[in-house]
Amino acid sequence: MSKQKQSSRLVYSTDVGRLCPGCQRPVASCVCGKDRPAALGDGIVRLRRETKGRGGKAVTIVDGLPLSGAELKTLAKALKQKCGVGGAIKAGNIEIQGDQRDLLQGELEKRGYTVKRAGG
Repeated sequence: MSKQKQSSRLVYSTDVGRLCPGCQRPVASCVCGKDRPAALGDGIVRLRRETKGRGGKAVTIVDGLPLSGAELKTLAKALKQKCGVGGAIKAGNIEIQGDQRDLLQGELEKRGYTVKRAGG
């Protein structure tokens, strides 16, 4: 009888897939993270310039913005228009083509963010 109880204990199931750690629902039907920012961080927006993996082309990364998906897209569009260049949103960060740190720092400070330059 004890062997039957041990074998009936559920150890792992692929029935629902991954579960959200916050609400314990399947990730596809999670309700706790819809409009929550990807990462709140310390409230400081960091600007850095990267060339790694881009064939020597410089890209300015805007990191640490406490915004959700739609707000982040709107801000990215406004920053790209201000600089007159293209860009993208990747992993919750805004990537702007070229070394635009001076222009972006002024624009983000106008919008009320605390901005620091990260790196060199």
